[in-house]
Amino acid sequence: MVTLRIALRYLFSKKSHSAVNVISIISMAGVAVATVAIVCVLSVFNGFSDLAMSRLSIIDPDLKVLPAQGKTISEADSLAIEMSQMGGIDTAVSTIEEQALAIVGPRQMAVRMMGVPEGFLRVSRIDKSVIDGEYRLSAPDSSHFAVLSVGTAVKLVAHPGSEKPLALYVPRRVGRINPSNPMAAFRTDSLGIAGVYELDETDKDASSVIVDLDVARALLDYPNSEASAIEVAVSKHADLNEVRATLSAKLGSSYKILDRLEQEEQSFRMIAIEKWITFIMLAFILLIASFNVISTLSMLMIEKRDNMATLRAMGARQGMIRGIFVWEGWLISIFGGIVGILLGVGLCLLQQCFGLIKLSGDASQLSVTEYPVRVSSPDLLVVMGLVVLTGLFISAVTARFAPRS
Repeated sequence: MVTLRIALRYLFSKKSHSAVNVISIISMAGVAVATVAIVCVLSVFNGFSDLAMSRLSIIDPDLKVLPAQGKTISEADSLAIEMSQMGGIDTAVSTIEEQALAIVGPRQMAVRMMGVPEGFLRVSRIDKSVIDGEYRLSAPDSSHFAVLSVGTAVKLVAHPGSEKPLALYVPRRVGRINPSNPMAAFRTDSLGIAGVYELDETDKDASSVIVDLDVARALLDYPNSEASAIEVAVSKHADLNEVRATLSAKLGSSYKILDRLEQEEQSFRMIAIEKWITFIMLAFILLIASFNVISTLSMLMIEKRDNMATLRAMGARQGMIRGIFVWEGWLISIFGGIVGILLGVGLCLLQQCFGLIKLSGDASQLSVTEYPVRVSSPDLLVVMGLVVLTGLFISAVTARFAPRS
């Protein structure tokens, strides 16, 4: 195209006024810097998302079966045994999750009570995260224990071996309530404290208590076979998607089957929302930076006024003249965007390999000490598309004021 060839010539040729060259470089640099910022920020969000995903396997099962309606599965134990005998499944166990009130001495707090059976460690390696005491929920003498998350232990000032037991209170599900005796409206149990665990996940470390499945059923008045979920461990060499499809076909529409990502859907949705809101804010900054192109094109129009007159004399129409400056502004944005993407990818790779930028805070208390990053090809395509569209918009607006004579 003639207009593109002329625009390329204008872009790289020496101008009669050095100020035009300087402003062109500044315009390109503005686009490049804004593009670098977008690439780096999106890569950091990808890194934090990968970090969160790498922690899912600590407590979340490979697959989790939930009732499509209601809160509980009536014949959970027999269904779990049936699942364990299916090909591709290592084990399946019934679990219960419900809110409760925990009291240790004068301190109390609302907690997320998790009732798990003896074979739970075949589904989750929670015992590997114990930082004090041990993972133990029952003893041969029929006494029961609780394992607390680190946040629960700190707020209740509870620790393994403490003489003060952990009391759990849950509202009664069945039976009448005596208004004159409010405490009769609760079922309660007293447990020893066996251990404290830490997952490095804020929501799960804040207020969780793990107890034996029988204890949870007794507190909640659940029948011996009732549970709120069935957690499934897929065999090491089995295909997760195939096992999920087989389970879905067997169980039908009465149950929901969630993989690890879907079990933490809310957390990953928040990361995605923050990522793309930040992208929109930085896109606005890129748009502002691209307005420098207007100055470049305006000065170029003034400098090339004689050339434009010559082109008209040779028969060029006004649309062709405008097209030259549209291409000119577009090329400035594209070259600036390409430089910015290359610099951004380079900085991210340096951070990924050498961890140049550290996270603030006490390094001994952090699970990672440097910002995690991961460059994503779809993100780069989105950024480049944004640069192209922004450059086209700015240059098209400026080209409308191209000299007509």
